[in-house]
Amino acid sequence: MAGAVKKKRERYSYADYLSWGDDQRCELIDGDIYAMTSPSVVHQSILTQLIKQFAVFFDEKPCKVFCAPLDLVLDKKSKKNDEIFTVVQPDIMVVCDEKTIEEQRIVGAPDLIIEIISPSTAARDNISKKALYEKAGVREFWLVSPTDRLIRVYRLEKDGLFGRDDVYDETAQIGIALFEGLSIDCRRVFPEQPEIKRVKEPPMQYL
Repeated sequence: MAGAVKKKRERYSYADYLSWGDDQRCELIDGDIYAMTSPSVVHQSILTQLIKQFAVFFDEKPCKVFCAPLDLVLDKKSKKNDEIFTVVQPDIMVVCDEKTIEEQRIVGAPDLIIEIISPSTAARDNISKKALYEKAGVREFWLVSPTDRLIRVYRLEKDGLFGRDDVYDETAQIGIALFEGLSIDCRRVFPEQPEIKRVKEPPMQYL
């Protein structure tokens, strides 16, 4: 998840990005820089629960599951860092093509990407990143909403575009056709909501 930062010049490249060091996490989208805000406790709880389920399934399997912070460069054609203008850090990636896995980054489209949204990042995740992942050929894209306690799943169709989203609530089991036998239990993903204690009102007094 990311929040916009005031731009200091017209366009930044991956070469600029690498020169900034690790003290400030950020993403680049078409040369624009976005700072990564500190995730909430709920965000991290959802991330942990999803990672647990994916990691158990992919243990000793060829596909690998990764979580942020890890750079994803979707443009495989640009080999030079100063020719790359989009670098993102999805919350979760499942990568089955080992040739895309480098020492410090993933280069090329993962098979599955998950973004956990917040009110400040919802528009970017729903529009800019969705279009970015679709164009790159990501086969399945999830948007997880902690506020609504919903997961929207987009699957790439034969025309190279995402189809209509399938929406799952906090009680659902999400079967993933890409990976036979994998089903995500949403009941374990979303943290329990605190019980609301109602204050008993005193009886009315009649004069």
